[in-house]
Amino acid sequence: MTRYDGIGRDEALALLKPERREELRERAHEVTERCVEKRFDFCSIINARSGRCTENCKWCAQSAHWKTGCETYGWVGTEACVKAAKEAEANGADRIGIVTSGRCLLHDDVDNVCEALREMRKATKIGLCASLGLLSEDDLVKLKAAGLQRVHCNIEAAPSLFPELCTTHTVADKLSTLRAAKKLGFQICCGGIIGMGETDEQLVEFALALKEIAPDSIPVNVLHPIEGTPLGNSGILDPERVIDSVALLRLVNPYTPLRFAGGRRDMSDETAAKCIYVGMSAGIAGPLLTTPGADFDDDRSLAAKAGYAVNKGNCAARFTPVE
Repeated sequence: MTRYDGIGRDEALALLKPERREELRERAHEVTERCVEKRFDFCSIINARSGRCTENCKWCAQSAHWKTGCETYGWVGTEACVKAAKEAEANGADRIGIVTSGRCLLHDDVDNVCEALREMRKATKIGLCASLGLLSEDDLVKLKAAGLQRVHCNIEAAPSLFPELCTTHTVADKLSTLRAAKKLGFQICCGGIIGMGETDEQLVEFALALKEIAPDSIPVNVLHPIEGTPLGNSGILDPERVIDSVALLRLVNPYTPLRFAGGRRDMSDETAAKCIYVGMSAGIAGPLLTTPGADFDDDRSLAAKAGYAVNKGNCAARFTPVE
């Protein structure tokens, strides 16, 4: 079968017109059926260092620039990371991500994460991911040797929109980390947040930027406005726009898993089911950073109803259908 390359800018913009909504969604569903592997995998994360971040991302509760009441603490330690990995594995997650607030890791931070990764590898068979800010190639070499398999670094939004949302680092900084990770053979997880004021043109730009990066997974966050941040009064994104955005991402990135991430708990199950119909094929479940995460059983059930194989949890056989 000829590989499908996805749609380009002009076609994507045309399909986002309101009168073509049904066509957009049905075409996305057809591409999902044709191109997406019918298994729904889950990730979990541990917020391993929270708050006091120097960066001024307008959406983020952990930025020290905003007064959000975010919980703040330093490195949680190896034991907490191992405990989180065991719990995630028992819940049916295929991967656990260590997430730390801040622009980057210092030397001691890298050593701490490496120790945790080694112990997590000894204690579990779960895949190991990390979201650690901007990373150098030297840092990545150490992390790979400790057992890290996947690197997460979102571009967050269209490159043309990002400077309006954050001025303390750039998309180019993020791409440098992603290039270094790819060079070393890491899997890449890269996506962003919808609902931050992007136009149709910027939504398409975002989708095409991700296509160029060619990640192994695209987490699709929907903005959950946090009181105290500059986007705190933005309101919850219209569910119809959420579904259309997922459909657009699927048509531009036909083979890459699209992953429920932040904002899933703000959706009804009906909206989530429609997102799966048009292309969502993976999820993050369990606690997130500063907002509630999805429930494993809820999204397992929705995925199974859509014909996906899922992991039941409790260390059961991988990717067995839920009855």
